[in-house]
Amino acid sequence: MSNATDPPDVPDSLIPYDEIVQNSLRAVVRHVLRDVQLAGGLPGAHHFFIAFRTRHPGVDMPRHLLERYPEEMTVVLQHRFWDLKVEESYFEVGLTFNQVPAKLRIPFAAISGFVDPAVNFALQFTVSDAPPAPDAPQPSDEAPAGEAGSNVISLDFRRKK
Repeated sequence: MSNATDPPDVPDSLIPYDEIVQNSLRAVVRHVLRDVQLAGGLPGAHHFFIAFRTRHPGVDMPRHLLERYPEEMTVVLQHRFWDLKVEESYFEVGLTFNQVPAKLRIPFAAISGFVDPAVNFALQFTVSDAPPAPDAPQPSDEAPAGEAGSNVISLDFRRKK
């Protein structure tokens, strides 16, 4: 017996809205990085923190970094980066880690977060293609929420099965 205040049953969507939205927001990151590439550097005080899953298919990074960051890593594009190359499905960039240069290749699908602290802008993504590490904690059913007025867009789509 259903109560008048119970929400109606929502059927499963045959349209993958969650994937469409995630891909559209990743296109924002691609667009911004491409603009930085074409301009030859960052404008003004802009700088980026980019978090990504290190074991996601297509990620290419030095072994010593993968050993240090076996699940997720955040890189900063600010003062010292070079050879930024933006393609349709990934970007490449040269960075220095403890004064050792390294080249990274990061698929946009591996990105779990993008922040530009200069303007208080952030995007968070669900990365579903990467298999979880054997002893990684299971994700909670709650999506992380941004602070009010922080320009954080947090998306966590789950289909009812």
